[in-house]
Amino acid sequence: MTTISAEPTRRDFLYIATGAVGAVGTAATLLPLITQMNPDASTIAAGAPIEVDLSPITEGQAIKVFWRGKPIYVSHRTKAEIEAAQNMDMSRLGEPVPDDQRVKKGHDQWLIVIGICTHLGCIPLARQGSANGFFCPCHGSQYDTAGRVLKSQPAPANLLVPPYIFLADNKIRIGEDQPAKA
Repeated sequence: MTTISAEPTRRDFLYIATGAVGAVGTAATLLPLITQMNPDASTIAAGAPIEVDLSPITEGQAIKVFWRGKPIYVSHRTKAEIEAAQNMDMSRLGEPVPDDQRVKKGHDQWLIVIGICTHLGCIPLARQGSANGFFCPCHGSQYDTAGRVLKSQPAPANLLVPPYIFLADNKIRIGEDQPAKA
C-alpha cells in the first residue's frame, strides 16, 4: 500500500527545479533570436526625422542636409526669387504646379526639396541655370526657384518636396508632415 504525503518530496523538488532550469534555458535561447530581428540602430536613425535650425541660413543661401540618405536642399529664397517663382509662366514648366503648393503657407521664403534630379538621380546644383534655381550638370536639366522642371528638359518631373513641418519660425523637422499630438 502506498501512502500519500502532504509534505513535498525530493522528487517534487527535482521536477520543479528541472522545469525552472528548462524555462530559463528556453528564455536565454530565444532572447538573442528575437532581438536579432530588430532593425540596426543606424537603420532606425536613417529613417528618423531630422530637425534643421534655419536661423544661420542667410537670405539667398541654400544648404544641403541629409535625410534617409538623400540630399535635402533648404533654400532661403530672396524676394526676387519668390516673385520669379510666383510669376513664372506656367507654359514654361514641364510639370506646372503653383509655387504656393511647394512651400508652406506663411513661409514662402523657405523652399525645401529633395536634391535628386528626376531624370537619372544626379544631384543638381543650387542657384544655377537659366532660371537661377537648380541645374543638373550631368544631363542639363534645369529647375526654377521653386524646384519645378522647365519644359524641354530631360528631367520628367519637379524636384520632390519631402514631408516637413515648421516647429517654429526658425526650425523645421524633415520627415514629418503633421505636428505631434500632445
